[in-house]
Amino acid sequence: MKIIRIHSDPEYKAPKKNRCISIIENIFRSRKINLYNINIIFTSDIFVSDLKKEFFSKNQWTDVIAFSMHDKNDDGIEGDIYISMPTAKENSEKYNQPYEKEIARLVIHGSLHLLGYDDNTKKQKNEMSNLESFYLKQTDWKDLLE
Repeated sequence: MKIIRIHSDPEYKAPKKNRCISIIENIFRSRKINLYNINIIFTSDIFVSDLKKEFFSKNQWTDVIAFSMHDKNDDGIEGDIYISMPTAKENSEKYNQPYEKEIARLVIHGSLHLLGYDDNTKKQKNEMSNLESFYLKQTDWKDLLE
């Protein structure tokens, strides 16, 4: 089973589904992941921060949260990635990056979390950042939005 579903809050300009799917498929193909069932939800700051409070006991804004629903010993990947569109926009401006590129980076970041990568330590953050850069170079992020 290879399923990737894209859900977008109609309040925000929606990312193109086929582009988001191809970003994730590229990552999984390179990692030889052949079974996956993924939801990507593009939503509001409030929705994502409420998830952060409820599941991580942290009261803070965040740009992406990933929930893995598979055991690390499973053959496939199952999970949800929540991306805050307003925070993605804010980060793109803060770091002087195109908005579409920031959204692609967050899709990659969330996918890496589902693969088991963490970013709790400086070493882990560096590893994830290097992988994000690697996959961004392979990604056609221009015109990612509808």
